[in-house]
Amino acid sequence: MRLHRLEITAFGPFSGTEEIDFDALSGAGLFLIQGQTGAGKTSVLDAVCFALYGQVPGVRNAIKNLRSDHAAPHQAPRVVLETTIRGRRFRISRSPAWERPKKRGTGTTTEHASVILEERAHGDWIGLTNRLDEAGDLIGRLLGMTAAQFCQVAMLPQGEFASFLRAGAEERRKVLERLFATEVFTQVEKWLADRRATTRREAADLRSAAESVADRIAEAAGTQRPGRSLVPEPRQAEPPDESLDDIEILPAWAAELAGHHTTIHTINETLLAEASAAHETARTTLESARTLAERQHRHAEALRRRHTLEERAEERSRLTARLDAAARADRVVALIKQVRERAERAKLTHREANEARSRVASLVTPGAAADVLAKAERERRDDIAALEGKRGSADRLRRITSELADLYGERDRLEPEEAKLAATLDELPGVVDEQRAQLDEARIVVAGRSGAEAVLQEAARRLDAARRRDQVTARLGQAEEALRDAIDVAQQARERFQDLRQARLEGMAATLAEDLTPGEPCRVCGSTDHPAPATSLGLIPGEEDEERANTAYEQAQTRREETSGLVESLRAERDAALEVAGEADTATLGADVAEAQEALAAIDARTAHLERMERQVHQAAQELERVRDRRDEIARVLTTNHARHGELSAEQARLTAELDKARGDDPTLEARIDRLGHEADALAEAVQALQTADRAADELAAARARAKQTAADEGFATPDDVMVAALEDEDQAALRDRIRRFDNEEAAVKEILADRALIAAAAQPAPDLSALEAALAIAQTTRTAIASAADRARKRRERLAELRTELTTRVHAWRPAAERHALAARLAGLTSGQSGANRLSMRLSAYVLAARLEQVVAAANERLARMSAGRYALLHTTDKAAGDRRGGSGGLGLRVVDAWTGQERDPVTLSGGESFITSLALALGLADVVTAEAGGTEINTLFVDEGFGTLDEETLDEVMDVLDALRDGGRAVGIVSHVAELRTRIPAQLRISKQRTGSTAAVTV
Repeated sequence: MRLHRLEITAFGPFSGTEEIDFDALSGAGLFLIQGQTGAGKTSVLDAVCFALYGQVPGVRNAIKNLRSDHAAPHQAPRVVLETTIRGRRFRISRSPAWERPKKRGTGTTTEHASVILEERAHGDWIGLTNRLDEAGDLIGRLLGMTAAQFCQVAMLPQGEFASFLRAGAEERRKVLERLFATEVFTQVEKWLADRRATTRREAADLRSAAESVADRIAEAAGTQRPGRSLVPEPRQAEPPDESLDDIEILPAWAAELAGHHTTIHTINETLLAEASAAHETARTTLESARTLAERQHRHAEALRRRHTLEERAEERSRLTARLDAAARADRVVALIKQVRERAERAKLTHREANEARSRVASLVTPGAAADVLAKAERERRDDIAALEGKRGSADRLRRITSELADLYGERDRLEPEEAKLAATLDELPGVVDEQRAQLDEARIVVAGRSGAEAVLQEAARRLDAARRRDQVTARLGQAEEALRDAIDVAQQARERFQDLRQARLEGMAATLAEDLTPGEPCRVCGSTDHPAPATSLGLIPGEEDEERANTAYEQAQTRREETSGLVESLRAERDAALEVAGEADTATLGADVAEAQEALAAIDARTAHLERMERQVHQAAQELERVRDRRDEIARVLTTNHARHGELSAEQARLTAELDKARGDDPTLEARIDRLGHEADALAEAVQALQTADRAADELAAARARAKQTAADEGFATPDDVMVAALEDEDQAALRDRIRRFDNEEAAVKEILADRALIAAAAQPAPDLSALEAALAIAQTTRTAIASAADRARKRRERLAELRTELTTRVHAWRPAAERHALAARLAGLTSGQSGANRLSMRLSAYVLAARLEQVVAAANERLARMSAGRYALLHTTDKAAGDRRGGSGGLGLRVVDAWTGQERDPVTLSGGESFITSLALALGLADVVTAEAGGTEINTLFVDEGFGTLDEETLDEVMDVLDALRDGGRAVGIVSHVAELRTRIPAQLRISKQRTGSTAAVTV
């Protein structure tokens, strides 16, 4: 990356617009940024970092207010940077959030941060994006490093590296974690710790499952499982790792129980077979006796039913004779009923014929025959046919009359409308022109709606961000308090664990001394003499106590890391909200939203009015066109109306004369046709009635003859005898059912009395059923008791077999789980630095950072040797600092080797100048390592900030030689300092001058 031009406006101490030509400064390779204290030398570096990342280095970024206090109230702060990154030239224009005076009224409103990213291509600047996130993502990907890494690599803040040089391991770890991505190793540590807890739970759960199955086996067998104490043991927070022996004996114990219960089941099955045979014999004997008794009862009952049938023989004969008479009467009853129906119909038709003849008495002579009536009907039908031909003329006359009425109505309706339309056409064109002019004026007023809407959206976004900021700030305070408590708890747990381990180590000698016996060799040294065995005055903690303390510490540490992660998450969320909302309170932002809403509402009101005016103009133009079309249409219709009226009037007069002649004395043609039709219909009805009456009389005589002959044939003297003998179908069915029951009963009795089995049973003596039932009950009770015992033995055997299989599966599953837990525990202890196998007591993440620090030290010593004339060199150590009780923090120590004395020194013993050159070498070495870590992005413009005033002339020469060597390959180095000697050494300078009205910048080469 190479800087070309920087333009600063109302930023930091610069009240106006200052332009810095880095191309001119870089041409000399080494340039000086000099000025009085507080003039704004560091602010130039802040402007470069802000242009690239939207933030300034270090604690200054938390202030948020980057606008110059010296600038005019309406002057917007802005930074424009032209730079080349990976061969591509960019121009970045970025403005921070700031409070500007409101355009209307008093007070201020917030202008949000903005950015414009452009790239130079083919001689023109081409816009890439104006989104903050897209611009930051593109710059970050091209540079390959974060803002913190860039500030460490390109701006070399000496004050921070002096602190880094003298810091403890924990503070140094925080700086390195910020520069190097070691999250993956921290995640590995956490994953292994979680894996250790998970495998411990899995092994304990599987062991409990196997013991639970064994308990169920003992319960099913009514015994106690091996290894189970009758007194319940106290519950432990974490189950200890136990041997396999007490679990392995359980399958053999279960197999022995199963064999014992199999023998019991076999004995019960033998007894059950004997009892079942005795029960079956008793049941068979009882069923045979019951069958004999039932057959004897059926034979006796059949004899009783036969005697009853013989007593009712006369009743059966009477029923048969009555049913035969009813059957013969059925063949005559229908004919008698038909005679009665014919008589009623003949009487009715005779009466109807007399009534029909009376209705036409005025049309023919009284008592006229049917043929006279038929002739009169035909005459009237002929007249109707002649008049039907005139119906078309009558219809045509009615249509003409109706059409003439419609023409008169149309003329009365259209003539006033025509006059009204003519008056409208005189006024409407002027109205349309006036409305169009008003519409053009309104369109100009509402053209600024998009800008007002954008202002409202931005104000609402900042208000939402401010509300989130306040909520997250409150939650952050609670989380930070919880983090402090978690740190205290973790530290106490760590100290407890270490104290227990130390006490246990100190008490091991006393424990071994308790087992010493005079004359027998010691298990440690082999000596048979024990002159002074160790003793312990206090209680010696056991391995389980140490493990519980370690577990408590791990849990507290996990809680601490989780709380720390929550705090970092809330801080990031708060910073994101601050990036949008700034420090403004919600009341002020709410007022800005209300103001923007009012402005937009006013424009919306004008917009709604504009839409209504557009509709009015459109409607007025359409109305003008419609009126013109309607007037022309009415003129055409009236012309056609007058012509048609004349034609219809002549045809109406001709048809009226023709129809008056055809209707005669009747009022209308239809009335004459209707009258003749009614008379013809009445004559036809009279003819039909006379003919129907004659047919009914003939049918009556024939029916009477048939009924009389049929009755005589069936043996009845008169029709009344027939009706007496007749029965309804329901009564005949009842008689047939009674006769059928007699027949069925007789057949059934005969069949039973003919059964040889029943005859043989009747000849035998009656069985004693009570005694046989008592014997069966005794046999069944005995069998039930034995079957219940056998069933219990079978279920117990099956249950034990099922539980044996499950127990074997559980025991086999427990062993690999225990082995997995042992492996996970070893790895977790190794990566957390708490295992004895970790000789350095370093966490994995600390080990990786130590490797990075070792690379930094190697790169720094190349320059420190030159700047210190070969006297000093940095040494990376893996020892923890004194008093550092944090687990796994070793590996980040720094010492200074003095070649003159051959001794190692603590960095805090260096003088001011020595600290400067050492920290400068460390900063340059870290820049090289971070650059390589970030993908090798070349930084062609470096800045070194302050510290040169502490150097003597010789050392200053060495430092300048080192910095001058940085220019190899076209790199430019800017030194930020107010040391007077550097002004004569470095001719290319950026001079920053401060005044009451703000600072200014000038380039001299």
